[in-house]
Amino acid sequence: MTMKERVAQIVAILNETYTTEYKCYLNHENAWQLLIATMLSAQCTDARVNIVTKDLFVKYPNLEAFAECDIKELERDIYSTGFYKNKAKNIKACAKKLLERHGGEVPRDIEELTQLDGVGRKTANVIRGNIYHEPSIVVDTHVKRISKKLGLCKSEDPVVIEQELMKVLPKEQWILYNIQIITHGRTICTARSPKCQECPLKDVCKDYQMQNRKK
Repeated sequence: MTMKERVAQIVAILNETYTTEYKCYLNHENAWQLLIATMLSAQCTDARVNIVTKDLFVKYPNLEAFAECDIKELERDIYSTGFYKNKAKNIKACAKKLLERHGGEVPRDIEELTQLDGVGRKTANVIRGNIYHEPSIVVDTHVKRISKKLGLCKSEDPVVIEQELMKVLPKEQWILYNIQIITHGRTICTARSPKCQECPLKDVCKDYQMQNRKK
């Protein structure tokens, strides 16, 4: 089977199993809220971030509130998301930069996004995909791990993986692939104990085929 044929099968299975519905796991009402929520999600679960932002976005109702906040107080407010000192510093600086350079609007251009404090390509692509519906691939831990298992990429570098996936996946599938693989990684292909026998992708999974050959 060629790579193109295998990718077509993977896409068809993902669409059938997880639907083609666009959804975001981080609660937000606008672009800047999603940006801050995504920054908080680094090394933290979406569920925990949603608990924190439920009160956080009431206490800080706009970018001005974050830009002018007391940094120590913000640290306490986001403490449970981990790495709170660095996250608080970046959120405050990012809010200031959005107000000063972008008139309070979150840019859609990836170069402008990644110039914001605490914003890497992963966070930028979350914004581009969910807010602006720009075809983008978010390489989180699930996407990295499962894409390698499926044989769609080889690198350990998220930036390289993003480029590898962009070459093999149809552009209209990029955003959906993020959503579907994250769901798959949380329910079936978990890091510690993957449910390979239940996996709808097992027949096109290179890792599964390799494990079977060893038996």
